[in-house]
Parts: sequence; C-alpha cells; structure tokens
Amino acid sequence: MTQIFDNPADFADEALDGFVAANRGYVARVDGGVVRSTEVPAGQVALVVGGGSGHYPAFAGLVGPGLATASACGNMFASPAAGQVYRVAKAANAGGGVLLSYGNYAGDVLHFGQAQLRLNAEGIETRTVLVTDDIASAPLDQIEKRRGIAGDLTVFKIAGAAAEAGLSLDDVERLAIRTNYRTRSLGVAFDGCTLPGADAPLFTVPAGHMSLGLGIHGEPGISDHPMPTASELAELLVSRLLADKPDDAGTRVVAIVNGLGTVKYDELFLLFGKIEKLLTAAGLTVVEPECGELVTSLDMSGLSLTLLWLDEELEQYWAAPADTPAFRKGNLAPRARRELAGPEAAETADVERPTAAAAALGRLAADLLGQTQNVIIEHEEELGRLDAIAGDGDHGIGMRRGVDAAVTAAEQAAANDGGASPSRILTAAGEAWSERAGGTSGALWGSAIIAAGLALGSQDSYSGEDAAAAVTAFVDAITELGKAELGDKTMVDALVPFRNAFLTAFDAGTPVAASLAAAAEAATAAAEATSGLRPLKGRARPLAEKSLGHPDPGAVSFALIATRISAHTDTSSTGTRLATSEPAEQGAQA
Repeated sequence: MTQIFDNPADFADEALDGFVAANRGYVARVDGGVVRSTEVPAGQVALVVGGGSGHYPAFAGLVGPGLATASACGNMFASPAAGQVYRVAKAANAGGGVLLSYGNYAGDVLHFGQAQLRLNAEGIETRTVLVTDDIASAPLDQIEKRRGIAGDLTVFKIAGAAAEAGLSLDDVERLAIRTNYRTRSLGVAFDGCTLPGADAPLFTVPAGHMSLGLGIHGEPGISDHPMPTASELAELLVSRLLADKPDDAGTRVVAIVNGLGTVKYDELFLLFGKIEKLLTAAGLTVVEPECGELVTSLDMSGLSLTLLWLDEELEQYWAAPADTPAFRKGNLAPRARRELAGPEAAETADVERPTAAAAALGRLAADLLGQTQNVIIEHEEELGRLDAIAGDGDHGIGMRRGVDAAVTAAEQAAANDGGASPSRILTAAGEAWSERAGGTSGALWGSAIIAAGLALGSQDSYSGEDAAAAVTAFVDAITELGKAELGDKTMVDALVPFRNAFLTAFDAGTPVAASLAAAAEAATAAAEATSGLRPLKGRARPLAEKSLGHPDPGAVSFALIATRISAHTDTSSTGTRLATSEPAEQGAQA
C-alpha cells in the first residue's frame, strides 16, 4: 500500500517533482512531463515516450542519451492529456522530427494522437509507434489490438539508440516497428496494487493462486491458476512466449525478467536462472539480458517475462550505450547542460461581450457542470469499485479530477462582469477536463463538452433546436473520436440511446425538459443493460468474462449525470425557460 503522501490527488505531480530534484543531471521539468537537461544535437530525432504515472522506471526514468528525449507523464495509471504531450514534444523537438511511442491503451492513443495532429499541423513532422507486446491481451492474428507492457523497454531502447546514432525519422520509425513486432511479453500477479489514498487494492488473487496475463494499470489477469513452483512458472512463461514467436525469429534473443513492484531481486534472479536454462535448451542464445524492476505497477506483487528476437541491426542498437536515471548501458561522453525556456506566459484571453441570452445560458452551463460535479462526488467510490472489476479502478478518480478542473475553469471563464457565453464556458471546461483527467474518459468528455459549447455558440436568442444541436454534437464528438459502437460495452451504449430518445421526443413536439427526462431514462436503462455485454474495447476487453454481470462504469457515470442534469434543468430559472422550449418551427424561444 502506498503510504507516503500529503494529498493523494497530488501524488503523481509531487513524485515527479521529487524525481526531477533527484536527477537534475539527466532531466528537467516541463509542463506535462520531463525532457533531457543535457544538450541534444541539432537535427536529431526526438523520441517522446510516456503514459500514466506509477510505473517507474517507466517512463520518466528512461529519459537520457541513448534512450528517450522526453516523457509525457499522466496522473496515476492515466494517460497524459493531449496538451501535455504536445508541450513536452515541442520542448523535446531538435529539428529532426518527433517519434511518439507508448503502450497501446485507448486513452494514450486518443491523447497522443491528438497531440500528433497538432504537431504535424505546425510543421513538426511526428510519427507514432504503438507497443503491442502483451500476448495475453489478444491472439496473434489480432496483434494490433494487444496492449503494451514491459516490451516498452525494447522498443524505446532501440528507437532511442537509432536516434542517437543520427538516423532519420524514417529509419528510427522503421526500427521501432520491427522491434515491436519481434517483442513478446507475458505477466503474472500474486496480488494487486493500491492507488495512493485507497484503502483496498484494485484486485486480489485467491490465496495459493496466481493471476495470469495481468496488465500494468492494476488490471487483474485473465485467469487464476494454483501457485506454481519457480521451475513450473519459468516453464509456463517460456513455453507461452515461444509458441507466439514472430515468423522471422532467429536464435538470438534478449530476455527481460521484470518485477512489477514487490517481487524482490533475489526472487527475480532465481527465476531468471531457470528461464535462461530453458531458452538455451530451446536452441536460443540469450544476449545482454535484463533482470530487475523496469516497468512497475506501484506495489503490485507480480512479474513478467519479455523476449525480443534480434537480428543483426536490432542487436547493434540494443547493445548501444545509454545513460538515464534508471537504465544505463556502456559508456557515453558527458553532455553539456542546456538552458530550457520556462513555460510561456499564458496569452491574455480576449474580452468577450456576450449577449444577454448567451450570458444566461452560460450561467446555466456552469450550473450544470456544478451539478455534474456533485453527482460524481456522490458516486466516486462506487464508480471506482465498478471499474476495478475488469479495469484499473480509476474511473471514479478520473471523473472527479476532470469535473473538478472543469468547474474551476468554468468559474474563471465566467468571472468577467458581463458573464460568458456557453461556448466560452464549455470550451474552457472541456479543455480543463481533458488536461486534468487524462485517460480515455478525459479525452472523450473534454472533446464532447467543447463540441456542445461550440454548437451553442453566442447568439441573441436560443430555441429548443439549439439544445438538440448541443446533444447531437456531444454524442458525435465521442462516437467519432472513440470509434466505439453500440454493443462494445462502453459509454456509447448509454450515450446513443440518450440521443435517440431525446431527438425522438423533441422531434415529436415534446419540450426540452420532457425530452431530457425521456433521454435520461433511456440512458439509465441502457447502462443497466450493459451488464449482459462482453467488452469489445478498452482495458476490460481481455477480461470479458469477469465483466459479465456488471454494468460498464462509463455508461453508468453518464446515466447518473444525464439524470441529474435533466432534473436540474427543469427546476433552475434559466433552465426552466430552456426546458419549456419546443421545436423552433412551433415558435418557442428560450
């Protein structure tokens, strides 16, 4: 259990500050993560890695010559926000382009992908290589769906060494892709990990058993097995990985035994000795192996085995020197320190002069965000417990972080004397939600809130048609960005019925309030119905059987929010005017 902290909500940021203080010769703090504090040759490719906190040495501990140029660092087990990734990559860019590399998790894909689009739009050529080494998370014929675990290290190391050697962005990307394809990992857990401030682990393993195929975000394994002996465990890990080897595998492999938090070095060494004998007996030569804590999961009791099948080119870069806080190989000449510019001063926002109608609707938007905050606070622990069944247990925490930031941003946006339009308030709130929450839900909720605000704009008057446009924009933003469909067991399973029920009622002439009530009822019923679905996307997908019988936490949180907003819209003064609005063709105005 994590015990050393002041405020659990500040744990990740304060731990990162302390890491930088202990390693100023290697890294410097920037908004969103860390970059090298030493000189980077002009024109060199910048390898930017990252993900959620709680995995040290990954990801910040791998920043230094011969490895990563920078790391974007999210909250505990949550993706960094797109804005954080963008700012870190901008600070890391040395003129040779940027390669983003990270584990294949939905939140990371969304946020890093948004940052990549923004960087490319500004003329900074940016590519992405996802790490997909976990054989337990998808079959070999669906390798692109696999998540990334300790295989991050092999991809980062070879890509970083190639960049250090002065290779082009094309070649660094090519080598990273090949390394990922030739890397396989499998992990086991003996007990779960506990988030800072939590009073229970994210999952538990029955006494005398181990969980096979765990994730590194506190996800339980896909199956439980009686606790094996060390020799039996070595045989299990080696046999599963050899059965999954790449088509062009040779006979030279890197073997990495990785401790996930509380399995100590003597045990890891004991297991490695048995693994090496099995690999040798299989006709393989083990090349420059690693054994220790390399990608952890807070205090999880568990370990993983990673194999990288080398070719001549990959072996050259695996063996190349590297010098980082947590990973050192060979010798590199000392690098001069560089001066990093401080965070740019925030630009003064233009002064908005909203119409009376826009200011009134802006106040309602801020009020509804406050109601959303209240309902999330009430259900935070419940949502976390629900998410821990087949996920990492952070849905309640992530939603709370996001909505707290959104409410603060909305209050600041509305602080001028004349108030602010719903567009201004919801854009500020959505950006803050995405930035603070991170993860999949942070990206989706942030984008959806912004889309709703832009649909409402700043107008002289509003009709019920504008409410319908905001609902449609909100839903479209999530479905287009997240790519989930009905039946995938995600928030979309409650979101689409909400939209359909609202539009059906509203198009039939029902006022906004009654349409919202019908939509909230539909969302609640649909969220409950997700209990019978198997997840087809996200972290819960490999744990489909454990998820059966339990509703999706994203669908549940949306239904709770929809219900609260429906009730409050009907009773607030501004909301009453909007709530009684009918379709524009009937002449009603908000």
